[in-house]
Amino acid sequence: MQKYFEFEKYGTNYRREFIGGLTTFLAMAYILVVNPLTLSLASVEDLPDALRMDYGAVFVATALASALGSIIMGLVGKYPLALAPGMGLNAFFAYTVVLGSGIPWQHALGAVFISGVFFLILTLTGLREKIINAIPIELKHAVGAGIGLFITFVGLQNAKIIVNNDATLVGLGDLSAPDTLLAIFGILVTVIMMTRGINGAVFYGMVVTVIVGMIFGLIDVPKQIVGEVPSISPTFGAAFSSFGDSSFYSTAMVGIVLTFLFVDFFDNAGTLVGVASQAGLMKNNKLERAGRALISDSIASTTGAILGTSTVTSYVESTAGVAAGARTGFASLVTAGLFILSIFFFPLLSVVTAPVTAPALIIVGVLMVSSLGKIEWTRFEIAVPAFLTVIAMPLSYSIATGIGLGFIFYPITMLVKGRAKEIHPIMYFFFVIFALYFIFLQH
Repeated sequence: MQKYFEFEKYGTNYRREFIGGLTTFLAMAYILVVNPLTLSLASVEDLPDALRMDYGAVFVATALASALGSIIMGLVGKYPLALAPGMGLNAFFAYTVVLGSGIPWQHALGAVFISGVFFLILTLTGLREKIINAIPIELKHAVGAGIGLFITFVGLQNAKIIVNNDATLVGLGDLSAPDTLLAIFGILVTVIMMTRGINGAVFYGMVVTVIVGMIFGLIDVPKQIVGEVPSISPTFGAAFSSFGDSSFYSTAMVGIVLTFLFVDFFDNAGTLVGVASQAGLMKNNKLERAGRALISDSIASTTGAILGTSTVTSYVESTAGVAAGARTGFASLVTAGLFILSIFFFPLLSVVTAPVTAPALIIVGVLMVSSLGKIEWTRFEIAVPAFLTVIAMPLSYSIATGIGLGFIFYPITMLVKGRAKEIHPIMYFFFVIFALYFIFLQH
């Protein structure tokens, strides 16, 4: 193991790698609760059961997909990078595709599977790099920030801090409501821990909020800590059932697949570079084994879809593990082992409610919008597509709409400004694709 992961080369040991892997797990363990609640649309009342994914099955799928993705990344990519269903993409899956468009969750899983296959093909052929490089850096930053605003909006809704208002579309909720007060408490606790630089602050914030919720009778006390593992059969392989349905083959589904693909592109590439830079693994501004890491991510997405969860991607929370000493893929194996163990603690985790997970969505959103500072707002031709990308995501309740508007306006403003030479030909292709997407989406 020490030779395979080159402990001596990276100046590490088993203890440092274990602590790093544990820290990463604690920093991202919230996904075990947030993802099942999101995909089962637990915060949405009066919804047909057919539109809800089974909570227990998604919990197991989340844990297994996270473990499998982290194992592949650890063994193949050899990076201290853990994977799990991506925040933002799970919200897009549940709230935009299933709830907003009324598309069956089986179809959404099918779209995730196809995007994962495309991702793998593009990575193996080298086209992935060309596509990523073709998209201007400002739009990449705008997509990340827009997703941050989107999931923050979802978190505020789940906490009922923001509610429906017939006169103004949205408005402030009843802040004196018990569940809303619990969510506000959770936000305050998590913000304090994050500000103090505590590793795993999001996870610990949820734990404290759950305990307080139990004390005040807002959350049920679990009858047992360790219990029977829920069945994964309600979601396992459901992605393939969509391929035999003619309604799956529509223009809307093309846009959905492209969105899953694009966001995973940006998310994975940005996270990989960020974690590698912090760990000192960049050589001459280049990543060693970058191809292996990207292949690991694409395999994780396809297997995650088969298991029954939204797109699996690299987690920026891995930087917490790196800060604690992780330098090799062995740390990812540790994180994977902890995800597998968590499956047996389903009774303990199943009592967590939407007000408890809302702070996690809001705080992750805060971290994601930091990329706004990297956009050249003084250049109007850049500011317009970037702003439309960011603002359209929460206002239209759709990540796809934000990406589409940005990709349509970017070539227009750049052409008018006389900067046509700076537009990559691939961006014209995206312009046509998204223009057709909006045209046919309206009919």
